[in-house]
Amino acid sequence: MNTFADVVEQIAIIGQMGMFGITIRDVLIACGVFFLFVVARRLFFKFVLSFFKAMTRRTKTIIDDLLLETIEKPIEGAFVILGLYVAGQLLPLSEEASDVLYTVVRSLIAFVVFWALVRALDPLSLLFDRAIGLFGSAGMHETMKGFFVKLAKAIVICLGTAAVLQEWGFNVAAVLGSLGLVGMAVALGAREFIANMFAGLTIFMDRMFEKGNWIKTPDIEGNVEDIGFRATKVRRFDKALVTIPNSRLAGDALINYSRMTQRRIYWTIGLEYRTTQEQLRAIVNSITTYIQGNADFETDRAKVPTFIFVDSFGPSSIDVMLYCFTKTTRWGEWLAVKETLAYKIKEIVEEHAASFAFPSRSIYVETLPFGKPEPFQIPAEQQVSGGQEPVVEKKRQ
Repeated sequence: MNTFADVVEQIAIIGQMGMFGITIRDVLIACGVFFLFVVARRLFFKFVLSFFKAMTRRTKTIIDDLLLETIEKPIEGAFVILGLYVAGQLLPLSEEASDVLYTVVRSLIAFVVFWALVRALDPLSLLFDRAIGLFGSAGMHETMKGFFVKLAKAIVICLGTAAVLQEWGFNVAAVLGSLGLVGMAVALGAREFIANMFAGLTIFMDRMFEKGNWIKTPDIEGNVEDIGFRATKVRRFDKALVTIPNSRLAGDALINYSRMTQRRIYWTIGLEYRTTQEQLRAIVNSITTYIQGNADFETDRAKVPTFIFVDSFGPSSIDVMLYCFTKTTRWGEWLAVKETLAYKIKEIVEEHAASFAFPSRSIYVETLPFGKPEPFQIPAEQQVSGGQEPVVEKKRQ
């Protein structure tokens, strides 16, 4: 018993040891309390958060499920900060050390709060789906949603940084005021960047194009892959990626082929001049009948015009104009419809015993520039021998 009492006494003596007024016993108690909060965090996630997840799975919307997933990490951080705060309360710290600890704790609390807000913006952005009609197509909706989510995250991060700096005694208002003159100098140097940002807003508000659109400018042609604050990324048809400033896209003439309602076919069909009037009429009527009865072509005159007429007398052909629109705007499908139409036109022309013309030119000479050529006279001796030289026999000497 004496031995056990001695051990306890030695442990008590060691527990009283320490430095800066903090004993080992105080440190062990603080660590124990901190460990209890860590265990409480695991129990909270196992029972409480699991219960809320089961509740959210019963709802029709998925926003609440995503919100719970996004705030799991901040909640873990909150338990750690709370344990650190309570453990710090149990330590006999000096006034200066207590102030530092409280400042650290408050800074961490601000960090966790704004961290949770940043993570929650992604699931909250699903509320934009209800306003899809305000942005036209789904592509523009996704583009606008991505833009506002990025802007909201930037604002929240700036506010969180200001809150943390405020906890450490920085006068944020004074700092921002002093940055006014610096901001003016920076604005002068970064005027192109600011111009690109405002041009990006113009692109969004005017709905000039959206992600996935096929556009063409004086500089580039391809599919839009991403619209950023400063520049837009366009994938050319040779698969090269081009980054072009928003100010150039907003200021130059831009063709958005993806906004086509129908796609046009405009041909000139050249027939030979020996084609008769009856053949021409029959060919034009057959082509018109085919297009009017084909579901691949848009024939509603209230939407698009359709013209199939004998148009002109060309240098080497009688030209028939074919002007019509397909319902599809997809390039591959449009090419297939156009190919089928080409086969049909060739069949129609051949059925009516006509032929396609090709570029040709005839030259008629009325007078030669050097007068009438003189006839070629055959010498008399060649006429006697039938055009051959006479044979002369030599006498033997």
